[in-house]
Amino acid sequence: MTAVPSVRPATATPRPGGPTRVGRFGVAPSRVTAVVVLALVGLVFAVPLVALAQFTFRQGTDGALTLDHYAAIVDPANAFTYRPVFDGLGASLLIAVITVAIVLLVLLPAQIVTALRYPRLRRVLEFVCLVPITVPVVVLVVGFIPVYQVVAQVFGSGAWTLAFAIGIVSLPFAFRPIAAALTAIDVAVLAEAARSLGASWWTVTWRILLPNLRRGITAACFLTITVVLGEYTLASFLSRTTFQTALVLVQQTDPYVAAIFSLAALLFGFLLLVVIGRVGASRRRTTKESA
Repeated sequence: MTAVPSVRPATATPRPGGPTRVGRFGVAPSRVTAVVVLALVGLVFAVPLVALAQFTFRQGTDGALTLDHYAAIVDPANAFTYRPVFDGLGASLLIAVITVAIVLLVLLPAQIVTALRYPRLRRVLEFVCLVPITVPVVVLVVGFIPVYQVVAQVFGSGAWTLAFAIGIVSLPFAFRPIAAALTAIDVAVLAEAARSLGASWWTVTWRILLPNLRRGITAACFLTITVVLGEYTLASFLSRTTFQTALVLVQQTDPYVAAIFSLAALLFGFLLLVVIGRVGASRRRTTKESA
């Protein structure tokens, strides 16, 4: 008969001079197993990035490495060739600013008001914000085309108008971090305590709620920027020039430079994730010190 390993229940281990430490429940993976799993996952992500970085240094098909592709970006003689990339990058950054403003001025107040005054509508707001992620972007474009015919007549056909469509697509990515931050704190209790001490709603929002929601707001803004920089389908179907559509255009003439900008965009997204983690770590450190 095969022996069945026993599962130890969670036990509380007293610590002298400190809080009680709760033991692990079940069989936890060993450190070696965790290192192996993390190494395999890192390898899966690292191999394509290393291959892309190596491709940016290649000279033709002979395998030689060179910096000529990087030097060509800053060469004034190639300014006309690479101008679409810089124009598209500028348009994407402008769209990112407008989309982040939509998140901060529309989505964030809606979530705060719902959490404070209308908690029963939280599920409705969550459903509305998460619907865009369940619908393919190509299907959304079919509905956006007649809308953007009116938008082009009213606001023009500038690339910045794409922020209205990308703002809808980025709702699920911006909603979840703010919702998690709201769940982590008791918004109603904090607001009522501040109001009982004579604070106005502006003071409650600006000095109490927003500092506690800083990590969620930062994550929502950075994820929104990442979505904007990586969006191609909407810009392509709506005939707008953005960073991704410009990369596809330049790739037809110089694939090396397109790979350089793609690698830079990936590194920028990774940097944003690191900043999100640092903001959360500093927030936890500040909380522990104040406690």
